[in-house]
Amino acid sequence: MSASFRMRNDGVDLFVRLTPKAAMDRLEGIETSADGRSHLKARVRAVPENGAANQALERLVAKALGVPRSAVSVVAGGTARLKTLRILGDPAALAKAIEALGGD
Repeated sequence: MSASFRMRNDGVDLFVRLTPKAAMDRLEGIETSADGRSHLKARVRAVPENGAANQALERLVAKALGVPRSAVSVVAGGTARLKTLRILGDPAALAKAIEALGGD
């Protein structure tokens, strides 16, 4: 099983599986797919049009990790369900916060 995030010099890359058009915005913990990769499950109310769901995901993750919204951005998978978010900040502190979210 792999971790749901990768450490970087300036922060972390977080792997997320996003479900748009949900009943509520929420993070649902860490899930492992059939190929052994782990990712954070997230649901947002926004529709996947014009980047609305990605923006809602960025806001949700920023709030959950206690970082500014500007520190979170989708860097891969913009139109896919599986995404990579880049989160800028202290890598050790971010890793600890992510582990607290999903018990990674």
